[in-house]
Amino acid sequence: MFSKIPVLGRLDPFLVAILLTVAFAAIVPADGIALDTVAWAAKIAIGLLFFLYGARLSTQEAIDGLRHWRLHLTILATTFVVFPLLGLAAKVLVPSVLSEPLYLGVLYLCLLPSTVQSAIALVSVARGNIPGAVVSASASSMIGIIVTPVLVALTMSTQGVTFSGSAVLDIVLMLLVPFLAGQFLRRWIGGWVKEHGKPLKLVDRGSILLVVYVAFSRGMNEGIWSMLSPGRLAALVGVCAVLLAIVLALTWYGSRKLGFSYEDRTAILFCGSTKSLATGLPMATVLFPGQPIGLIVLPLMLFHQMQLLVCAAIAARLARRLPAAVPA
Repeated sequence: MFSKIPVLGRLDPFLVAILLTVAFAAIVPADGIALDTVAWAAKIAIGLLFFLYGARLSTQEAIDGLRHWRLHLTILATTFVVFPLLGLAAKVLVPSVLSEPLYLGVLYLCLLPSTVQSAIALVSVARGNIPGAVVSASASSMIGIIVTPVLVALTMSTQGVTFSGSAVLDIVLMLLVPFLAGQFLRRWIGGWVKEHGKPLKLVDRGSILLVVYVAFSRGMNEGIWSMLSPGRLAALVGVCAVLLAIVLALTWYGSRKLGFSYEDRTAILFCGSTKSLATGLPMATVLFPGQPIGLIVLPLMLFHQMQLLVCAAIAARLARRLPAAVPA
């Protein structure tokens, strides 16, 4: 039903595809009219991606899951309060560990909503609260369409990032409107979308690859690789790893202190600690038109793959331990 999760020790094919796309953009970057054409194709693909998200989400599941308000509030607080505070705290790493553009990328990563399909799949593997995860992850994604640009305006205006109110409208038209259209048409096309889940996965991944190609083509035109040394790249990987470790610990042990059940704790763990590549990449192209976009989205790309590998291992371990702790 959900996307497969990469197994620790085996390279994720999607990660390989992203790396190949980055390499292709480095060798054959789009420019001029070609870049504009590919950028428009990427926007259309992302709109189709969110349309399919809307068509997949069961309205009844969403209504049933809304009753657990404490769970959703905890996940949203982690995503849009705890993460941004950690991102602001990372400012102390500039310039000794991170360059200014890389720090902006880390901060932007912290302002994004949680991923949808991967988080739900992880909760499913760990046999947690799937309806709650569906509602929380979907709500985070939709709320993030408005909240993330606002947080960008509040936190990055002092970092030299220009922000236009029209960017919010562009994001709403690109992400929210297609999602609502998918929800509206779900009664007629929901069954077909579910039956053709595997081929439609190409839309999910293809749209992200298109945005990656556009972002790194622009980066090549801006000369981003001359701004990134191997030492800075290694430092960025370390920062992303520490950030993920902190949030995983806070969500897992913090939810236990708050008295949540095992099923709810897994939903908080995986929905609260993950960040959406599908939402973050197209947003970045709208929010940072004058910035080195390749460096800004690089932390998100690294964190996204890291979260999949680490969380997949955690979900598998929780599933193995479950029979001794909770009745299956």
